[in-house]
Amino acid sequence: MPSPALSRRPPGAPADQLRRICPPAEVPVGSTADLEAGTGSYGQPRAAEALAVAAAMPADGYNVFATGPADTGMRAMVGDWLREHARTLPAPPDLVHVADFADPLRPLAITVPTGRARALAAEADRLVQDGREALARAFDSDSFRTRHRRLHEEADHRRAEILGALEARAREAGVALQLTPAGVLSVPLVAGRPLQPDEVASMPDEVRRRFEAAVADLGAPVDQAFGKVRDIERDLGERHRELNHDVAEFAIGHLVQDARARWAGAPRVADWLQALRDDMIEHLDAFRAGDDAGGPAPVPGMPPGLRSPAHAVLARYAVNVLVANDPAGAAPVIVATDPSFYDLFGRVEYETAFGAAVTDHRHLRAGLVHQASGAFLVLQAADVLSTPYAWARLKDVLRTGRLKIENVAVQYMLFPGVTLDPEPAEIHVTVILVGPVELYELLLAADDDLGRLFKLRADFDDEMPRDAAGVQAYAGWLARLAGEAGLPAFDRGAIAAMVEEGSRLAGHRDRLSTRTRLLRDIATEAAHIAVAAGAPVVGGEQIAAALAARRRRSDLVEERMRVAVLEGTHHIDLDGTAIGQINGLAVSMVGDHAFGHPVRITSTVAPGEGEVLDIDREARLSGPIHAKGILILSGFLAGRYFRERPMALRASIVFEQSYGPVEGDSASTAELLALLSAIGGLPVLQGIAVTGAVDQHGAVHAVGGINEKIEGYFDLCDARGLTGEQGVVVPAANLPHLMLAPRVVDAVAAGRFCVWPVTTVDQAMELVTGRTDADAAVRDRLLALARAAMATRPPAGNGRPRADGGAA
Repeated sequence: MPSPALSRRPPGAPADQLRRICPPAEVPVGSTADLEAGTGSYGQPRAAEALAVAAAMPADGYNVFATGPADTGMRAMVGDWLREHARTLPAPPDLVHVADFADPLRPLAITVPTGRARALAAEADRLVQDGREALARAFDSDSFRTRHRRLHEEADHRRAEILGALEARAREAGVALQLTPAGVLSVPLVAGRPLQPDEVASMPDEVRRRFEAAVADLGAPVDQAFGKVRDIERDLGERHRELNHDVAEFAIGHLVQDARARWAGAPRVADWLQALRDDMIEHLDAFRAGDDAGGPAPVPGMPPGLRSPAHAVLARYAVNVLVANDPAGAAPVIVATDPSFYDLFGRVEYETAFGAAVTDHRHLRAGLVHQASGAFLVLQAADVLSTPYAWARLKDVLRTGRLKIENVAVQYMLFPGVTLDPEPAEIHVTVILVGPVELYELLLAADDDLGRLFKLRADFDDEMPRDAAGVQAYAGWLARLAGEAGLPAFDRGAIAAMVEEGSRLAGHRDRLSTRTRLLRDIATEAAHIAVAAGAPVVGGEQIAAALAARRRRSDLVEERMRVAVLEGTHHIDLDGTAIGQINGLAVSMVGDHAFGHPVRITSTVAPGEGEVLDIDREARLSGPIHAKGILILSGFLAGRYFRERPMALRASIVFEQSYGPVEGDSASTAELLALLSAIGGLPVLQGIAVTGAVDQHGAVHAVGGINEKIEGYFDLCDARGLTGEQGVVVPAANLPHLMLAPRVVDAVAAGRFCVWPVTTVDQAMELVTGRTDADAAVRDRLLALARAAMATRPPAGNGRPRADGGAA
């Protein structure tokens, strides 16, 4: 029997390929104290482009749905970018609600020039106060009193003439007329003297009949006379109102005219001021009966502003400022956190008076949509969708550009009371919804309005290039974190360490993670360590200490699994050789802590009819991707060894001491090597673990969790004792993904551990068996299995078995 062809083990990947170091010298600043706080989209060009289009696009429907991983800080980045852009935009107009004097239940919504809403409120208050004073002076003047007296004197004179003529005519008829609250009383008149009641009762019948006839004759003249008196009183009232109107108009007309001139550039305001003047004149009694003028006493129990009828009238003239922007400021950017329906769209507030809820235009409150009008509103999509009625109302606002403040609960009351029906305000807002891509796709499929109203998608990536700009972005982000959280500055060593950790989180040596939530936690914990140690700045050693502490807090399960191997409870060989047995690598998750660990994979082979049995699948522990990997192994065997004859073997593969679900194809290379070892009777070096996916042609493909797998196996070997013969076979395609822990890199540099990149299963087979003729050994064994299978198979017809497994 010829001796096996042994190979010289090739060197593994050099240490500098296992981790891309960021030398502190590559950091462009000494510390974050030398930088301004970073802003912007942190390497998110697609998202920045979508936001730029939304900010510049005046057409309707160009709102944004920002999608991406939740821990990338999408909302904060969107807010940063929009605030930066908003600095170039003017502040939008103000918004007020005022009373509609013709219909107080329908307050008016008026857009006011930027920064002038409070000036309008002050203008209205001043008009009311000045008007009260002017009216008080006017109605207390000698001129008014004279005109008022003349009106009454003239009316009294005319009334006296009419009543005097009527009284004279009645006396001629022997009747005295007496005016009483109940009307006109007719009394017999004898010798110029009215008779007393007892005298009237004893009058002769003849005299009584003459008296009654005289009274009947006076009926028409009495009615005519008192009709003329009522006309005089009506005329007096009308002339009195005209006098009051003229005096009031003269007293306050110039005040309102001056105010209207100051608001000539706002036609709706000017029109409302004119209506205010007319209403003030219409309600003069309220101005003449104020608190300081001896008016009616406040009614107990009434809320402020409604304490008396006069106060109720005067409250009509107050201006409710909903939105007041700073004309010297930028356009607003509202970033909402878990808002309610009323937080978003405003509400109607009430006060209690005599057990009843009362309200008016002064109790309307603006929502975030009002405040963001003319600029930007950032919302979590999940918040909007989970808040009753919010999504439907938001769509309505974006469709119509109008928003009416109302309490939606009123619509569902059994006996709804009287409430306000305000005029809708004009709203022009760009909304940015933030949420996961799964929610976006679900909503896009379920709601046609999403595509019409949110035409732009800002897709956030969880990584960005690791280049000079990326390092600068990390430094700026750390500067901002230090400023916002009151942390010490981060020196260039800390920045370099965070860059390296960013590459590890991204899973690529040339990329940086944008998972700002996790990066923030690491930096904050490192700052705490620095402060506790009395360090003036955060350095690279504090970043390393924070990372070690985070791992230590979460690695209990990992440590117990390692101890189980070291104690022999879990069988993993780290030295020696075995046929049909190999160490694969898996990744497990405990919370947010991922760690790698070896798994023993074994395979057995016997003569059969081409069946490759996945024991885990038979036990219903294998997932569909792992099952696919096993089928690929069958395809590989058929394509390489059984192109011209049937597969004459029965093989089985299993993950030993595995009692949970098995999923993924990253162990398919290790499974194939175990199977080939079992077929060829080739001993496998147990100090070498293998990971990688394989295809039907024997090419080895990249897998996930590569850093965790290598580190998990290294830590186990290190705990048992490194021999220099241990290492990991990995796909060459995974080399760009390697950001191994320094402890692993140092061991590789010292020759105590090795990482071998491979591109084919043949290279891997040579490494784990130490033989260059492994393929030939497999073919020889397969031929022997085929012969054994044919020897046990009964001949068909008159044929006889052939040595190659065919039929003669």
